[in-house]
Amino acid sequence: MADTSKGKKLLKELGYTKQNYFETADKAERKAIFDYAKGYMAFLDAAKTEREACDYAVSAAQAKGFTEYNFGDPLQAGDKKYFVNRGKSVVVFRVGEKDLEEDGIRIIASHIDAPRIDIKQNPLYEDSGMAFLKTHYYGGIKKYQWTAIPLALHGVIVLKSGEKIDVRVGEDPKDPVFYINDLLPHLGGDQMAGKAGKIIEGEQLNVLVGGLPYADEEVSEKIKLNVLAALNKQYGVTEEDLLSAELSAVPAFGARDIGFDRALIGAYGHDDRVCAYPALTAVLDRETPHTVLAMLVDKEEIGSEGTTGIQCKVYEDLMEEISLALGANFRKVRAHSMCLSSDVTAAYDPNFAGVYEKQNSAILSCGTAMCKFTGARGKSGSNDANAEFVGLIRKMFAEEGVVWQTAELGKVDIGGGGTVAKFVAQLNIDTVDLGVPVISMHAPYEVISKADLYSNYKAFLAFMK
Repeated sequence: MADTSKGKKLLKELGYTKQNYFETADKAERKAIFDYAKGYMAFLDAAKTEREACDYAVSAAQAKGFTEYNFGDPLQAGDKKYFVNRGKSVVVFRVGEKDLEEDGIRIIASHIDAPRIDIKQNPLYEDSGMAFLKTHYYGGIKKYQWTAIPLALHGVIVLKSGEKIDVRVGEDPKDPVFYINDLLPHLGGDQMAGKAGKIIEGEQLNVLVGGLPYADEEVSEKIKLNVLAALNKQYGVTEEDLLSAELSAVPAFGARDIGFDRALIGAYGHDDRVCAYPALTAVLDRETPHTVLAMLVDKEEIGSEGTTGIQCKVYEDLMEEISLALGANFRKVRAHSMCLSSDVTAAYDPNFAGVYEKQNSAILSCGTAMCKFTGARGKSGSNDANAEFVGLIRKMFAEEGVVWQTAELGKVDIGGGGTVAKFVAQLNIDTVDLGVPVISMHAPYEVISKADLYSNYKAFLAFMK
């Protein structure tokens, strides 16, 4: 018995096991976990597109005394600023008192776009008693998951005059919702015999938007015309105005507690707003001697391209402008900067155990998960952070009592993925991925743990301290 006890003691000293955050949290911290989740769930319901997330961040920043920054503005220690890029991404930052050339910038980079169903530019048509919108899906989705669920339409329509019309239909209980048809099982034998990726083709993801004919016998497409009349009445738009529109179909349901114990959250868009919200609130909530940036960017789900993705030079330009305004050499600033690329990872799911290597997978409620490398198979496309930087982050977390874990995204020859880390690292900035584990990632309704959400927030506070 004594030998067993001695062995257990030695194992505790020398071994490593992941900790369930709920088990280690005292009563006060558990309350903080659940309270923090309420604000996050409100954010999810308010921000189902990158435009809405950007608007939310700006409003939250303004409420905390942050003001808008434009290139060329003077800066000094203590300034609280936000920078908006085309209404679809935002950087919220604090200017610290430490020397930028010696301390660099502490960056938290997350993305606020999510997989969805985008409406095509010439979308509206009528067929067999129904009116539809043609679509082009955005990001990596299982197409069959988007059929037979209630959908809302979000986005903007820009008129020929340049006026921008905001659209958000399907969220209010009084609103109509929209729908993508699926095939009934009685006729779906051939469909179900095919591969999952072919059950629904991309061109079948047509959004059902109407079924009432316009009252005029001389009109050939009565249902299409009735939809156009409704759009014109509500928004003052014509069919031609849809050519310069950005409309998306997103799930119409809201964030909800999952489980009898309410420990989990089900919602659309956890990837990656479950990291963007803690990044935003950490910078808004905490004064710090460092210069810190929360970068909430667009287009990650399609490769971080375009003018609002992280590969756009505007973010590098912004950091250079901050450096110049503070009299610092930008090359030296970059060399001493560091970044947490905060994107979600896959939570181990025992229902699909065969695709995971459990020992190196993220376990739900065991804290925010660090992915030293992402990429695929032989780490292709990965940043692969160096051990010295991982050790530094580990020290920060230990000093602040952050519950965290490490993770890979599936088995070596099966899984893989990537995010913005490699693009930040190209600027000579030490970067590592850190994010919340997600069940059913990229589904219209994903699941996360409230403990992991709060752990992510605490990790960012530790990084900023």
